[in-house]
Amino acid sequence: MTEIQRYLAEEIAEDHADGLVSRREALRRLGLLGLSGAAAASLLAAALTEQAKAVGGAASATGPHTADGAVEALQTRETSFRGPGGRRLMGAWAAARRPRGTVLVIHENRGLNDSIRSVAGRLAASGYSALAIDLLSEEGGTGSFADEFEAMAALYAVPESRFVADMKAGVTELRRRVPGKKVAATGFCFGGGMTWLLLTSKESRLAAAAPFYGPFPEGGSLAGAKAAVLGIYAQLDSRVNATRAAARAALRKAGLKHQIVTYPGVDHAFFNPTSSRYDHAAATAAYRRMVGWFDKHVAT
Repeated sequence: MTEIQRYLAEEIAEDHADGLVSRREALRRLGLLGLSGAAAASLLAAALTEQAKAVGGAASATGPHTADGAVEALQTRETSFRGPGGRRLMGAWAAARRPRGTVLVIHENRGLNDSIRSVAGRLAASGYSALAIDLLSEEGGTGSFADEFEAMAALYAVPESRFVADMKAGVTELRRRVPGKKVAATGFCFGGGMTWLLLTSKESRLAAAAPFYGPFPEGGSLAGAKAAVLGIYAQLDSRVNATRAAARAALRKAGLKHQIVTYPGVDHAFFNPTSSRYDHAAATAAYRRMVGWFDKHVAT
């Protein structure tokens, strides 16, 4: 099991531990990923044990949450562009009226859905033309699957090298569509991990990045990256937070401008309005902080 595959499986186990899905449903979803019954049961038991031990934990301080500053999303349109080896890549495109820069938006572990499309639309409304890439393009796109868990199972089977190649193609496409403007990247959950992965792939064309509660790759190095990085974390997200120190150390070693922000009292996926863990105040504050980061490091 690769690091990415382990993360996807642990997401399901964590949902079960948090009471979001039944044991039967969690076992079904893990089965879609190819885990045996014994391996799935062991993973669920470990998640329940870990949750029982958790009692909050320390977190970095942030300013007070504000519920104002919401940005109405511009409309996105389905698009396609040339990927590695001439493959057709798919995504959702939102064009800013007067682009100050561009952003590659990387989806969660359910694939490219309306929630992620709306992020691209909001960024466009904030002045950043955005491309939300579909990392299941080769499989026919996220919409070709019967449900989001089949999409997750498909992501589980994709080699890491293809993710990197497709994301790099997304950066190339943004530079083609909006020439002369700097490029940033952001992603959420699985997409946050993908953002870190892109940064560790020696992608030097990113001026900034804002990974949201994404795991930092084990042993990852940011040598070759030039982005100013805003790392967004949730206080109660102990699993992803376990990689936060490694991310900070790698940022410091690479000499990259960075800020690590942990929002208190919220959990993994707090930015996603379709999630039961959604927190409007924290999500609004995090969005404003991200745009401010891009204003400083992308629009200049």
